[in-house]
Amino acid sequence: MTILYALDLLGTFAFAVSGALAGVRKKLDLYGVTFLAIVTAVGGGTLRDTMLGRVPPFVFKDSNYLFLSIGAAMLVILFHSHVKRSYNLLVVMDALGLGLFNVMGINIALSSGVGYVGSMIFGVMTGTVGGMIRDVLINATPLVLTREVYASACIIGGALYCTLHHFGVDQSLNAAVSALLVFAVRMITLKLEFHLPRAGER
Repeated sequence: MTILYALDLLGTFAFAVSGALAGVRKKLDLYGVTFLAIVTAVGGGTLRDTMLGRVPPFVFKDSNYLFLSIGAAMLVILFHSHVKRSYNLLVVMDALGLGLFNVMGINIALSSGVGYVGSMIFGVMTGTVGGMIRDVLINATPLVLTREVYASACIIGGALYCTLHHFGVDQSLNAAVSALLVFAVRMITLKLEFHLPRAGER
């Protein structure tokens, strides 16, 4: 198992947990929580692969992603009494998945011959689409469309990844550092309650 593959699985688990937690908080049944975990974990990557012509998408080639998502959902369901009120855990897992999926999306796009700017777009897509599907399914406004620093964190981390890639930094180290930057930006801006401005705001 390569470091990049391990990071991708970690991101899958993190996003699946965030999806399952959102389902538990909305009082969905067993199927609903599991389905929400799966679409949150693989939604962005599936769209990315489809647009890049990587068919069938990764989730249909490697069943580990599906099994890991289901396992994460089962863990959340089994221990729901300990986590259902934990908004902080949901935020942390979502931020972790965001950072890891962002750099994985960029790396896959670059290996498919996409340029740096296009690869950053695919990184944002990979990191945010699953969460958008999750939020829409539970009738919430997707985080990426609100004032919170979400997609912007992906762009910052993506810029670092592409810069380090240009200068030949080790791929695994680059992925870890850039994902950590996305996670840090997301968590710090939440802690400081920093938001992007809306139209008409100073």
